[in-house]
Amino acid sequence: MAKVDIFSGFLGAGKTTLIKKLIEEAYGDEKIVLIENEFGEIGVDGGFLKDTGVQINEMDSGCICCSLVGDFGRALNQVIEQFSPDRILIEPSGVGKLSDVIIAVQDLHNDQIQLNGFTTVVDAKKCKMYMKNFGEFFNNQVEHASSIILSHVDGLSQEKLDTCVALLREHNRDASIVTTPWDQITGAQILETMEKKKTLSAELDRLREEAYAEEEAHAHEHGHEHHDHEHGHEHQDHEHEHHHHDHEHEHEHEHHHHHHDGHHHADEVFEDFGAETAHKYTQEQIRDALTGLQNIAEVGQVLRAKGIVEGKDGQWIHFDYVPGEPDVRTGAAATTGMICVIGAGIDRDRISELFAL
Repeated sequence: MAKVDIFSGFLGAGKTTLIKKLIEEAYGDEKIVLIENEFGEIGVDGGFLKDTGVQINEMDSGCICCSLVGDFGRALNQVIEQFSPDRILIEPSGVGKLSDVIIAVQDLHNDQIQLNGFTTVVDAKKCKMYMKNFGEFFNNQVEHASSIILSHVDGLSQEKLDTCVALLREHNRDASIVTTPWDQITGAQILETMEKKKTLSAELDRLREEAYAEEEAHAHEHGHEHHDHEHGHEHQDHEHEHHHHDHEHEHEHEHHHHHHDGHHHADEVFEDFGAETAHKYTQEQIRDALTGLQNIAEVGQVLRAKGIVEGKDGQWIHFDYVPGEPDVRTGAAATTGMICVIGAGIDRDRISELFAL
C-alpha cells in the first residue's frame, strides 16, 4: 500500500524546497516517486529533484486537476506498477485547486494507494495579498489542507505572522500549522505534523490518561500525599516536538466532567486547555504563568501542564508543571508553540490570560 501525499501551494511558495527537505531528512529508506506538473513551464524543477535520486514522472501540458485528470490517473497507475513505491508525492500546479487533485486521486479507486496527507505551503509574507487577489484558488488550497506549512517566516513581524495565521484560520480551523522557520526544525518534525502523529489533541489525551492513572494509583494508596510521586519520566518526552493548530485560542478540547463513585474514563474526570501559538516568551513570563496555575481559587485545580514555546532570545522554552514543581528549561525547536493544561474545574479564560494568549 503506497501512501499518497499531495503538496499544494501557490506559485513560488516553496513546495519543491519543502519536498527536498522531507526527502533528505524525513522519508528515510522509503521508495518515493514524485509526480509533478507545473502550469506553463513544465519540469523546471526536474533537475533539482533528480539530484535526490527520486523518479520524476512529468506531464507535458495543462494542469493535473483539470484537463489532465485522465492522464494523471494513467500516470499514477503506471508509477505503482513500475516502481511499487512506498510513498507517492504529488506536486500539482501552483494555481491548481487542491480539492480537484484530491478528487482525482479518489476517483482512481485503486486499492494499492492510500491518501495520506494534503499539505499546503503558504508564503507568510504574501498570504493576505494572495487571499485578496486570487481567493478562488488560494483559499481552496487552504480550505482543503490537512496541514499548512508557512514559508518565508524569517524577518516577519509578530503582528504580520499573527494576521497571516488568523486569516488562514478563517478558512481552516482544523489543519496543523507550522509557523517555525524551516532551518530551525527537521524534516522529520514537519512530517510528524503532516501525518498528525503528535497533534494537540493527542498530547492532551496522553496527559489526561497519565493524570487519570495517577489519580487511580492514589485512590489505591491511602495515606500518600496526592502529588508525592516521581515525575522524572515526563522529562524524556520534552525533546519530542509538539505542533499543530496554530490558533491562539484553540479551545476545541473542552470537557465538563464530574466525579462519581466507581471507575471512569479520563474524559469523565478531567478538563483540558490546549492552545497553539506563534507568540514568543521569556523564561520569566513562563515561570510567572506556572506560578499563576497554583492559584486554585482563580484557575481551578491544575494537575499537569506542559508546553514548548519560542523564546524571545531565539531559544525554545520547554516547560513541565505539576503542583509545586514547575520546570522551565531550553530545548529543541518545535514546528509551532504548544501549551497544554489538564485539571478539574479549570478556568480556560484565566489560563489564557496567564499565557497572554
